[in-house]
Amino acid sequence: MTFKEGLLKARSYIVFILGLIIAFGVVIQLEKMKLADLTKNGETIKSSTNIPQTEPQPLTEREENWAHIAWTYFENNTEPTTGMVNSVDGYTATTMWDTASYLLALIAAERLELISRAQFDQRLDLILTTLTQLPLFEDALPNKSYNTVTAAMVDYRNKPTKEGIGWSAIDIGRLLVPFNIIVWSYPEHTAQIQEVISHWKFDDLLKDGVLYGAAIDKEGKTVYLQEGRLGYEEYAAKSLALMGLDAHRALKYSDFLGWIDIYGIQVPYDLRSPEKYHAHNYVVSEPYILDGLEYGWDEVSRELAFRVYRAQEERYIRTNTLTAVSEDHIDRPPYFVYNTVFTDGKTWNCIAEDGTAAAQFKTISTKAVFGWYVLYGTAYTDKLVDRIKALYDPVRGWYSGQYEIDGQPNKAITCNTNGIILESLCYRKQGRMLRVTKSAERFGADL
Repeated sequence: MTFKEGLLKARSYIVFILGLIIAFGVVIQLEKMKLADLTKNGETIKSSTNIPQTEPQPLTEREENWAHIAWTYFENNTEPTTGMVNSVDGYTATTMWDTASYLLALIAAERLELISRAQFDQRLDLILTTLTQLPLFEDALPNKSYNTVTAAMVDYRNKPTKEGIGWSAIDIGRLLVPFNIIVWSYPEHTAQIQEVISHWKFDDLLKDGVLYGAAIDKEGKTVYLQEGRLGYEEYAAKSLALMGLDAHRALKYSDFLGWIDIYGIQVPYDLRSPEKYHAHNYVVSEPYILDGLEYGWDEVSRELAFRVYRAQEERYIRTNTLTAVSEDHIDRPPYFVYNTVFTDGKTWNCIAEDGTAAAQFKTISTKAVFGWYVLYGTAYTDKLVDRIKALYDPVRGWYSGQYEIDGQPNKAITCNTNGIILESLCYRKQGRMLRVTKSAERFGADL
């Protein structure tokens, strides 16, 4: 192939990459907020001086075994016709959040050499082909839920719905994280990524730099609601900005930032109360862990994440209760709960999705344990790992956690838990997931 022919073949890829480079610059500019910009009652919040750091290191034999166990979930739950992965073990439905968790698990599995590059390419080609062909809510954006066997839009009971039930801006933002990683690290799949998002219309998802989800009201009309609270909002906005979309207000931590004193630690929370804004303002581990694993923390997110972690560590010191909280599926009704550091005006509050109290379902979250373990590597995270190290089925994957009340395992087995475990172990070995690599140069050289 001549240089001119290669250049013509690669031109759309080059334009796409140039756009991403510009978007990287935009995000960097938006992330220049310093800790000096964060205040409480007019006083500047001072940075913590003892934030632990870890460096990439080879996995131990035990950690390699943990990774193999996590990957069994995806071997068991990938639908061969669509390449989609069940959100919960054996349950043939998924969301865009869980699709992202699968893609990130797939990338981690390739980097950890759990699968060959040929297996990676085959799996990735199949799922991206399916995503290209997905029916979209109002022909605009991915529906909140799909059947993994048929790739048809479904409701949350996995019942087919021709119209769909809306979209989640947070879920779509998470899906764009592996899309960005694929473009930079596996550029031969860039054309497929372009094809997927070329069908999407972002006009109603972002308004004046703010994230909006779509839902169907009681009259059957589409309504658009601001989506995201502190931690999740900024996490999702980063990937949208990296695609060249205007998410400038959603990226800012300071607009609705409040502080709650927990054991003498000033813990960040979202000032938008559920009474006024009709959405719960959960403080959980997951968005801060994902930000660290995937992007690498900036100055502000590093500080906020550490305070969320330290509150959990301090709860153990004060009460002897090992604590690693996040939202999780559970193996009994109501099947999904939010275990929080703080929400709806209460510390260590556990609630169901409808806001009802669920204190009896407080758990140590397996995925939170793995995330904090690889990001900080402290004596406390070692204690957490020691507690959950046997919470798995060797042929099905990792359980979601352990109940505080009686120490019994929460035997829900999910895509998100096992995906985040693989991400965590990949971080342990190689550092953050999203890196601008020289793959693009190699791709160009091969043309």
